[in-house]
Amino acid sequence: MDQGFGGLLRTIAVIALKGGSGKTTIATHMALAAHLRGLDVALVDLDPQRSAHGVLSAREGARPDYVASSGPDLMAAQFAAIGVRKDLLIVDTAAGAVEAVGEAIVLSDLAVLVARPTLLDLAGLAPTLSMVRRLNKAYVVVVNQAPAARGTVESPLVRRALKGLDYLRANVAPVIVRARTMYQTALESGRSAEEMADGAAAKEIAALWECVQAMASAEAEEAQRA
Repeated sequence: MDQGFGGLLRTIAVIALKGGSGKTTIATHMALAAHLRGLDVALVDLDPQRSAHGVLSAREGARPDYVASSGPDLMAAQFAAIGVRKDLLIVDTAAGAVEAVGEAIVLSDLAVLVARPTLLDLAGLAPTLSMVRRLNKAYVVVVNQAPAARGTVESPLVRRALKGLDYLRANVAPVIVRARTMYQTALESGRSAEEMADGAAAKEIAALWECVQAMASAEAEEAQRA
């Protein structure tokens, strides 16, 4: 099966220096999205809370592999994944751990920066944007836990956040992840929102994965040409 990464291991780091952004929710949903599409995935957990372990261990049947690690050991985890011919590593970084986040950015092909549409989250996002730009890494910002739009009209909170991201010249994902209880309900049993009955949540995750996969695939193609 063509996994979309040209036979190369892809590493995607999911990052939010500010706690409470829903970073692990995004990381586990991305790992499950890739798994559901047939990729051989490992989720590397750098977060001392090990929340991702609770999610994946609750899943019945086949699941992404789980690796508890730390910033200094991330390269070893990446080499181990190459050795067993994994398709994808999703790295769930720890909030506030600047050094470990830097290591994850260096080793990643794509950084997924997660932020809620609040002033504090955008302020916390700025240092990470500086890091990915300084390291010349591909990245995308995911606006998470956003209020629902009314038709095509976004809430003032989201409009202000998008204006702030535009001011920061950030590359923003075309899909906004809304504040939905379904995401947590699904993860309680180790499942993705794509496996639940909420069609709106499933569409959001599918669209987000399509964006992330396309960016990671483009990086794979560029690496093959280099």
